[in-house]
This record gives sequence, structure tokens and C-alpha cells, in this order.
Amino acid sequence: MVRWIGLLLLLIASDARADSLRLLLPDGAPPVVGEMIPVTLRGEYTSRIALETLSFPGSQDYDWMQLARDQWRDEEIDGRTVRVFERRLAVFPRRAGTLSLGPVTHHLTVVDEKNLRAPLDVTAPPVSLAVAPYPGEGTPLSAASLTVEDTLSAAPGALRDGDTLVRRVTLKAEGTLPHMLPARPAMREPWLISFAAPEQREMVPTPAGPVTTLVWEWHLRPKTGEPGVLPPVSIAWFDTVARAMRTAEIPALPFGYASFNDNRSGTARLSAGHVGAGLAALMVGTLTGLGLCITGLAPRRRAHLLRTLRRLSPVDPTRRRLKRAARSGDLFALRRAADAYLRRRRELGLPVSGRETAELDAVLYDRPVEAGKINLEASVMAVLSHPPPPHPRRAGTRTRGLMRLRRRAACRAWLSRFRSGGSGRFQA
Repeated sequence: MVRWIGLLLLLIASDARADSLRLLLPDGAPPVVGEMIPVTLRGEYTSRIALETLSFPGSQDYDWMQLARDQWRDEEIDGRTVRVFERRLAVFPRRAGTLSLGPVTHHLTVVDEKNLRAPLDVTAPPVSLAVAPYPGEGTPLSAASLTVEDTLSAAPGALRDGDTLVRRVTLKAEGTLPHMLPARPAMREPWLISFAAPEQREMVPTPAGPVTTLVWEWHLRPKTGEPGVLPPVSIAWFDTVARAMRTAEIPALPFGYASFNDNRSGTARLSAGHVGAGLAALMVGTLTGLGLCITGLAPRRRAHLLRTLRRLSPVDPTRRRLKRAARSGDLFALRRAADAYLRRRRELGLPVSGRETAELDAVLYDRPVEAGKINLEASVMAVLSHPPPPHPRRAGTRTRGLMRLRRRAACRAWLSRFRSGGSGRFQA
């Protein structure tokens, strides 16, 4: 009797131990930051299960995703049929150090021999593993493979005039999530007009891990016909299969219009760089020849020539200082700048009326004007508008003409009075 009771207790204990859940981790080298860690959640049950629900806990220390649908199957374990549950997960650590997963609880509803339902919670104890630092620099990118595909809509070095090149770069990575792939590189050059289309990031889960596709697209057109080269773009990533850092590269791209190289008639326009170099050479040669001519003149003629050149020069530093003082809003600085501007004009023999600063002097010394109502632009325009004074000969001629007219009018009036009065007296 005692033997049968012991056997019964042994069977009950074996049934209790059969309902179990655990987290299974792979063996091998410790993963690095961002590397996919395949995790299997395995449950073994002898109870009849009517309902079940299970949620994997999230954490700030890792990202995770489910790779495939849950699997339920029967297996023979130690001569007994056991109901096996498996869920395959992928965990991506965010930082180096010790990573802890779990505990995970499987909430079950079981049916006993009397068809009565009862809740049953089976918990997998937590597990830990060490995570190594990312061996490269920058944002961690770990993958089983990374490929780069560069597609062009036309030959980049032989575009027709006015054409736009569409460049499409596709990155395909296995074993990583979309947000772990790098940001779009900038394709900007001084000679290039670039428009970037919205990027596309897609992920497809597979039993071996996620497969992520990233698509970048640019519309490129040169500003001039001058050819150029877009530099290559390097993408560093950690190969989880070879356990080593690798570099994927977007290749360099020669760029330009075909007409630039096919210029047989010689009528093509020069580039901006060539035009600038030619103008600079012309200016240097002109200034050099003018300097040699000036040094060979007598001092008096040299001074006269320098003065003439200063009068003809479009560069007037006093004019720039006058406008700068107006922008500053300082009236006294504006008055000093106006004096320097007018003094330079007098020294060069340029016309000055002497009334340019009348409006500004009235504001400064005569009229009380509020600060917000001072029209600095009108004051500056009054200084810059310097009408030539009236010519003395013309002024004298005009004065003599007026005096002559007045004398004639006075003579006519006297003669009329004399004639009327003289005839009366004569008759009397």
C-alpha cells in the first residue's frame, strides 16, 4: 500500500514539473551593441490548455521583435507526450554591459478531467548575458550582411543640356532594424542643384531575422556645363558573421554635360571660374601698367593724374562710411561722416553746393525732433544730392537783364506822365 501511495505521489510530482517555461539563449561570443540576439521562449505542458496569452516585456536596455508565429506541437520527452510551445524572438541591445531578459509569464487556462477550467500561470525565470561595446565609431550598425546598390537614370558624365539625373541608392541589411541604418548623406556641391525625395525604410521579418531595405533618391542637375565629381560616401558596419568591422561604399560619381567636352566650334560659354580668372588677370595687368606710367611722371603731373583717377574711381570710402553711420542711427556720427564726404569732394574739385547738411543741421541744432520721427534716409539723400552752384556769369547776366527791364518800365511811365502834363500846360 505504501508503495502505491509513493508511486502516485511521484506521478503527481512529475506532472507538476512538466508544466515549465524557459528562455533559451545562443552560445558563442558575447554580442556587441546593436547585434541581433536570437531568443527562444520554450514551454512544455502536460495540462490540457484551452486559452493562453503571453507578452514579452519591453525595456530601455533593448529593442525586440517577434520573428515568426508561435508554434505548438507534440513531442515525446522521457517517454511521455508533452505539448510544446515555442516563440522565436530577436533582441537588440542598446548599450554595453549586462543585459537581463525576463521574467516572462505565460497565462494559461487549463481544463481538468471533469472539464472544469482553471487559471494557471507559468513563469520563465530571468536570464542575463554580457554585451560588448560597439567596436566602431558613430551610431552602432550591426548586421549579418549589408549591400549597396547604386542605380542611375542616365550616364552621369554625358548628360544632355538641361537634363536631370535621378540617382537611387538602395541599402539592404540582414539582421538589423530600420532605425539602426544611417541617415541620408548630403549630396551638395557649389556647382550642383540637388533635390532629395523622401526616403523609404521597410522591414520584412523572416525566421532568420529582419531584412531591412533603405532607399535614398536624389534628383541632380549641374548649374553650369563644367564637369565635377561627387565624392564617395562610406558606411561603417559590424559584420556579425565574421565578427569584424567592414565598410560599405556609395561610389564616387563623375558629373557633367556632354556638350562641355564636345565643344568643337569654340562657341561654348566659359565657366564662371575661367571668366573670373580672366578678369583678375586683366585687372592686374592694367594696374601694373598704370603704376609704371605714374612712377615715370614728374611730381606735379603725377599728383594731377592721381587726383583725376580718384575723381573717376567708382570707389568712395567716405560714401560707404556715410551710409553706415545712417544705419547706426547716430546723428553726430552721420554729421562727421557727411563732413568727410564733402571734404573729399572739395579736395577733388567735385561740385558742392554748401547746402547738403542744412536739413541735418536743422535736426541737430535748431529743431527739437523726436528720435522716432527723424528721417535719416532723407538727410543722407540731401547730403548725396549736391547740385552745382549757379554760374557767376549766368547769374550776372540774369541780374543785368532784370535791371534793364525795370529801367525801361520806369522810363515808359515817366514819359507817359510827362506827355499828359506838358500838353495841358502848353494849351493853357
